Amino acid sequence: MTSGDGGAAGSASCGPEPGGHPFVVAHRGASADRPEHTLAAYELALKEGADGVECDVRLTRDGHLVCLHDRKVDRTSNGTGVVSEMTLEQLRELDYGAWHPSRRNDTGPAATALLTLDELISLVLDWNRPVKLFIETKHPVRYGALVESKVLDLLHRYGIASPASADLARAVVMSFSAAAVWRIRRAAPMLPTVLLGDTSRFLGGGAATTVGATAVGPSIMTLRQHPELVDRAAAQGRALYCWTVDHFEDVGYCRDLGVAWVATNHPGRTKTWLQDGLTGAGR
Repeated sequence: MTSGDGGAAGSASCGPEPGGHPFVVAHRGASADRPEHTLAAYELALKEGADGVECDVRLTRDGHLVCLHDRKVDRTSNGTGVVSEMTLEQLRELDYGAWHPSRRNDTGPAATALLTLDELISLVLDWNRPVKLFIETKHPVRYGALVESKVLDLLHRYGIASPASADLARAVVMSFSAAAVWRIRRAAPMLPTVLLGDTSRFLGGGAATTVGATAVGPSIMTLRQHPELVDRAAAQGRALYCWTVDHFEDVGYCRDLGVAWVATNHPGRTKTWLQDGLTGAGR
């Protein structure tokens, strides 16, 4: 195992053995039960025992990293516009939770306001147990490589950009862009990275080696079509991170293959299934 090869992303050496429990990552927080990328979603995921939380980040016009998946705010807020053309102040004026059914229950505007990456890192590091933060940078974007530069600046400010070992890393950076992964590995060689992809040809080829990714990340659909990706990654000293794993049968499939990390919109339910040995209870 080479230095930094994926412990914090669930490396082949320290991830679960085939038949063991994959680690559970809350995809955009507990996003099935709370509005994605909000404080409400992440707090619920942490309370439900998620081993890691995942977020997408974009840069605002005035240079702030915010937790939003889409290029525009239209789908997840009561506003409209392109994230990169709006200031942080303008984005904070919007409501990011009114569209979600949970607003009728116990989530109010404060818990579903815009969340910055700075605020999410603080939440994760202050939690009462170690939790890993998986940060996905989106590309292509208006600001290009500045996104990775800003992410690293923030991780350095919190003292988590240069972990003593990959196993002890609190942050993992991911992207579908091989160039973005390479930028991270070149600037912060001890920081674990995941090269995300939709095809086995891309993830099973030389791209991950070329950019120094410590893990590869196929979708559950790609993994079902190409289960050999797990063994291929392990043979290269890499972990496998699978998204987005919401169904009982898919959780079992990943467990049996020896997938290290599964990203899910239902972290609490997924943790329960795995802890119960996937007996079918709670389906």
